Amino acid sequence: MKTHSCRPGLKDSQVLEFCKQGFMVFEGVVPDEINRRAVDYLSGFPSHEPTEILEEDWFVENVILNEQAAGAVRSLLGQNFGLPILMSNHRVQCPSPAQNWHRDGNSKHGPALDYLQVFYYPEDCPIELGPTELLPGSHFLFSLSKQMGHYGGIRGAYRAAAPAGTIFLTVYSIWHRRSTAAGTGLRNLLKYNYWRTESPHRDWIREPDFDIASANYKLPDPTFREQFRDCHDAAEMFFWLLGKSDSFAVSGGQGWPLNQHVGKYMSNPYGVPE
Repeated sequence: MKTHSCRPGLKDSQVLEFCKQGFMVFEGVVPDEINRRAVDYLSGFPSHEPTEILEEDWFVENVILNEQAAGAVRSLLGQNFGLPILMSNHRVQCPSPAQNWHRDGNSKHGPALDYLQVFYYPEDCPIELGPTELLPGSHFLFSLSKQMGHYGGIRGAYRAAAPAGTIFLTVYSIWHRRSTAAGTGLRNLLKYNYWRTESPHRDWIREPDFDIASANYKLPDPTFREQFRDCHDAAEMFFWLLGKSDSFAVSGGQGWPLNQHVGKYMSNPYGVPE
């Protein structure tokens, strides 16, 4: 496996936000020249698995090792993260109906983050071309794919309409689908994975004013889960990334990671792990 090392690009609050949402978007970070070159390459490659593009230096340097995206990957997966071994192209001729909601095969559920699922738009993808739709926080929401497909539009879903050169990182198990494409034309969307090779620890950019005890672990409604479970799940993943999963514990009731009383009645919530 090929690996890569670089400086981390995310701060404490951004890592926590990724734990809560399950995805992160970097709009237009790949140069236009590279986007056009990628589209030209894909136009002559009818396969839905153009893995050979991973052997192209121009693509690896500007997309796979893109400074902003790779800095985020480095923050979430640590140093010497593994580079993609397979490339998929979710090409679709528009107009096209919405895809069924699903999570990708071989998904695992839990606080561990050992790999990332990543998407790249080599060309503009407006609403009319059926951008990928993501359900925030659903990486913690287990369901069999055959029990998910019947859902239509879900309140709170995020439609990743974005310009060419956009890369978005996701937790592999997040609920997603191609949204309805009412426009005309061909839409390309490349998908690949990065891998963890080292044990997790807090080696991203530290924020001096970030306080683990009083941080906001709540995902904005709707969360589609039992009340307060979003706080518990996000906090557990964050502690796993800190390398402190052994010390993670939730006291329950009105204790941490709920923090709505902090600053009003007390300086720290009850039950913060050591």
